[in-house]
Amino acid sequence: MLYDRPALSLFTKEFMMPSQADGQGPIFLSATDYELPKTLPEGVDKYTGFREMARGGSAVLRTCFDQMTGRTVVMKSLLTKYLLDKKENQRLLREARITAQLQHPNTVPVYDIGRDHRQGLYFTMKRISGENLFAILSRVAQKDPVTVAEFDLRRRVEIVMTSGLALLYAHARGVIHRDVKPENIWVGNFGEVILLDWGVAKVWGQPDDGPNRLQLPKQEEADQSLTMAGDRPGTPLYMSPEQVNANRATIDERSDIFSMGVVLYEAIALREPFRGRVIQETFKNIIDHDPPPPSSFAPEKKIPKELDEIVMKALEKKPANRFQTMQEMLDAVRLLDSAYTLQVLREFEQQDQ
Repeated sequence: MLYDRPALSLFTKEFMMPSQADGQGPIFLSATDYELPKTLPEGVDKYTGFREMARGGSAVLRTCFDQMTGRTVVMKSLLTKYLLDKKENQRLLREARITAQLQHPNTVPVYDIGRDHRQGLYFTMKRISGENLFAILSRVAQKDPVTVAEFDLRRRVEIVMTSGLALLYAHARGVIHRDVKPENIWVGNFGEVILLDWGVAKVWGQPDDGPNRLQLPKQEEADQSLTMAGDRPGTPLYMSPEQVNANRATIDERSDIFSMGVVLYEAIALREPFRGRVIQETFKNIIDHDPPPPSSFAPEKKIPKELDEIVMKALEKKPANRFQTMQEMLDAVRLLDSAYTLQVLREFEQQDQ
């Protein structure tokens, strides 16, 4: 059943009035005209007011206040037990630099990368108020009237494909995300769409840092919505067949396209196409099972068959049968949206005559 997993997120939803505490309140001269200290603080000492937001297997996310710029930021750093772990430090630094170099409207800006003698390696990034797509889809599935009205089918598809613009840019820069899922698609309070968490991203032509053998969770009932460690980076529910098979030679941008197909399916049908009772069953479904078209489960009626066809093409088992680039998939959705808009206008004109 869809949405029986926790709505994990890197940020918290905030629709209340902005305040000084969250860095979104009114700007006063007293907060801009103070003198910088004669001796500028370095490293983590530049930041105060730490508040934990979320933690994963090896890292923690905290909000904090940058005393030099006067803004609230998000800091990511390693958990204490991994401070001296060479591999985890390498991964965090890679994530920081990849995220920093992917300068695009649909990625999150990185402000600072540093190393502190107490807290080790860290990087800071823009703090974005809003919520992730998973939280939105959960409320749509629960038929929350406000959410259903705000996030109709067209808006949900738009959100997914807007995140695809970040993938398009990343692929052009030689970067594969490898963990595209609703939890990593952020919808800001201003309507902006951000693709987050490049922590398991791969740069084409560069070796991975994992072992050669697959590392599966010890318990088959482990949470299928969480990113896995080891040689099979990604989240089980959204992995491509080549990720499941750990076939590094065939993992390229088309793996991200498969994951985008899974997310688009979920945005339409409000359920995951390959979920099994345990992870191994999910993997088997990804490799062998062809799910029904998403329109079979969608709450909306009259879904264009062309939208089903787009989703199912993205979910082809063989990479050669999918969209070969993110641009192809985006163009297919845009063409369908233009045709749908034209059809609606014609029907409106006929009713008006």
